Amino acid sequence: MSTLPGLTHTLSPLPHAEDDQFFRLGVAEKDSVATTRDGGRIVMRPGDLIFCDPGRQRSPRFPDACGMTVFRLPRSYLELSEADWDQLTGTRVAGDAGLGGLVSDFLSVLSAGAGTHAPQVIHQLTRNTVDLLVVLVMELLQGAQRNDPAVPHARDEMLSQVRAYIEQHLPDPDLSPQSIARANHISVRYLHKLFQADGITVGQWVRQRRLDCCRRDLSRAPNRRITVAAVAHRWGFTSAAHFSRVFRAAYGMTPTDWQALASS
Repeated sequence: MSTLPGLTHTLSPLPHAEDDQFFRLGVAEKDSVATTRDGGRIVMRPGDLIFCDPGRQRSPRFPDACGMTVFRLPRSYLELSEADWDQLTGTRVAGDAGLGGLVSDFLSVLSAGAGTHAPQVIHQLTRNTVDLLVVLVMELLQGAQRNDPAVPHARDEMLSQVRAYIEQHLPDPDLSPQSIARANHISVRYLHKLFQADGITVGQWVRQRRLDCCRRDLSRAPNRRITVAAVAHRWGFTSAAHFSRVFRAAYGMTPTDWQALASS
């Protein structure tokens, strides 16, 4: 009944219908790491919740030994738009506090007692769980809206945080949209939206900041004898030839010409 490994339960009798009328809610039973199609990693702790939809880009994938109980639920329980489903898919909710903890506890009781409790008890637990789940989802979506790049204040704060992180890690040749998003606890898609508003990509911003730092180092008098390759390597460029090409494209001269000009 589920594309994810583990035991699958349903919270109420389900009509015969195609899978696109259902979504899946996973409850981690042990430490697990999920991956997304864009290369993101989602670390799960016991009791954590995660929303899954195999048909969507952000739907997480788990290893076979993940230890996950998966509940298949009708989409009609939540009545969300397609945009909301896109936002919700792949979202991890901590299961040790707040509404996430309550929903996790109820689901655990349902999972453990599905074969032992009387039908009326299961039905009441199901109703309570669904009511809590609706409130949880509304809270998650409202929080996402507050952090949306379209909201100027939230966008500016996050963009400043991300740029500060990039500045600190420019020398790292492995700096990438995936590593930047992971370190700042945002999705890669959200990261790209932050920079799109300024008409630039994340990769272009990183490359330009590295070039600025290289140009500054090459023009400093004490560094007149430093090699171009050494400067490029210092600021995260792994190929001296590639560095020379992008430098010339940006400034109209080679790094060697710039260094000579600055020295004179």
